[in-house]
Amino acid sequence: MVLDEHSNVTLLKEIAEFLNEETDMDRMLDGAIDKLLKGSNFETAWIFFIDSSGKHQLVAHANLPPALEDQDCRHLQKGGCWCVKRYRDSNLKKASNIIACQRIENALSAKAGDTEGITHHATVPLQSGEEKFGLLNIAAPDTVRFSNDELALLESVAFQIGSAIKRIGLTKQEQELALVKERNRLARDLHDSVNQLLFSVTLTARGGMEMTEDPDVKETFRDIQHLTQEALNEMRALIWQLRPKGLESGLLEAIKGYAEMLGLSLELKVTGVIQLPSRIEETLFRIAQEALNNVRKHAGVSKVQLYLSVTSSDVLLVLKDEGRGFAIEEGIYIPSIGIQSMRDRAAAEGGAVEWSSEIGKGTEILVRMPY
Repeated sequence: MVLDEHSNVTLLKEIAEFLNEETDMDRMLDGAIDKLLKGSNFETAWIFFIDSSGKHQLVAHANLPPALEDQDCRHLQKGGCWCVKRYRDSNLKKASNIIACQRIENALSAKAGDTEGITHHATVPLQSGEEKFGLLNIAAPDTVRFSNDELALLESVAFQIGSAIKRIGLTKQEQELALVKERNRLARDLHDSVNQLLFSVTLTARGGMEMTEDPDVKETFRDIQHLTQEALNEMRALIWQLRPKGLESGLLEAIKGYAEMLGLSLELKVTGVIQLPSRIEETLFRIAQEALNNVRKHAGVSKVQLYLSVTSSDVLLVLKDEGRGFAIEEGIYIPSIGIQSMRDRAAAEGGAVEWSSEIGKGTEILVRMPY
């Protein structure tokens, strides 16, 4: 294939302008490879993100042949290959032709469909400076090797995408930091104002009970004290949700501290070494918070069992009580027990939440998340 130098400059300018304006990671990746394919002789592209443990994730693709698109791109999603291995071993420094693609060969062996003439591909690392993010792979029908000019174009586009990944990642970190600061500010304000006022009301109600001999007045003050104490407990739980204390000391310490704050006794069973990314720890903590709140409000018991199992690829968290239980139909949204909130939090990190419950026989919440 012959590339026109002027058209390449125009293409790179168009991609650069698009990347500079885009702030969403998925839209950026999809849009970049779409423009690359439309402005060049390449016809198929896919992008892997590869984490620090070497695990790859298919994050974008365009114009895949049926064989590679089969069953949700299973031959791209699963297994290993030469380019990912070279990337992990730090032996992939620039755009390179791949002599044989194990993923394409596996798709052919499995008779997954037509490859539409695609038998080979080229690959290039996505990076910004020394920070690496993954791979950009491109292919074209009946093409075994791409020219040096084509590989140079691929490297230029990969450099642009790598820079955009870095920029969007930094922007997201800044947004998360701003969110944490705002949560902390709200938590301080609630603690210093509403929380203190509620505490003062409980003391006033207690004093009122001691100052009167009238049974009806005593009962009224007692009700005020009880309701205010409940509101105070709710406020403390809300402050915990805004600014979890103890998470810096680890997931289990944070969950234990929250359970103690709610007056619950937590029995822990742990298997595996707990070394989870911070975002996974916070997600699991938030889900555990919701589940423990449900126990305090609805279960009618004070004992909870927590089982945590960590493997090399995922983490399983189970919270179980022997309380009242509940019965709902699948698909029905019930805000009071926060099941949809748990599902949403887990789904945002690629995980899932399941539960089983029966009236009078307790509840079990099961959370499974990859990392």
